[in-house]
Amino acid sequence: MPQITIDYSDLVADAFDREGFARELHEATVAIAAAKPEACKTQFRPSAYTVFGYEDPGAHGHAIVHVTIGLLAGRSDETKAKLTQTALELLRGHVADTGVALHASVEVRELDASYRKFDR
Repeated sequence: MPQITIDYSDLVADAFDREGFARELHEATVAIAAAKPEACKTQFRPSAYTVFGYEDPGAHGHAIVHVTIGLLAGRSDETKAKLTQTALELLRGHVADTGVALHASVEVRELDASYRKFDR
């Protein structure tokens, strides 16, 4: 915990400072949600095919970045909202303008009570 997953259109891969974003998001998650630094784990998943509305996908006019942050239960709605807003602000600074419409979103959710893990 936290489990962070970032899905993004590969159209912005060269414009997305993933390392810098992950580092700053981990720092924010520690500061805002009282996570342990060593517990922050982030996976980036590029998407080769993004469809937006009725646009022809070949037009490459839109890109999507969606961040999901999974936390153990117990954070207040205010804490989750602050983390969400902070993550959106960080995205602004780590995805350069490429001339396409960028649709960025963040969701903070609670991990299910069944969540378990192991480290090797």
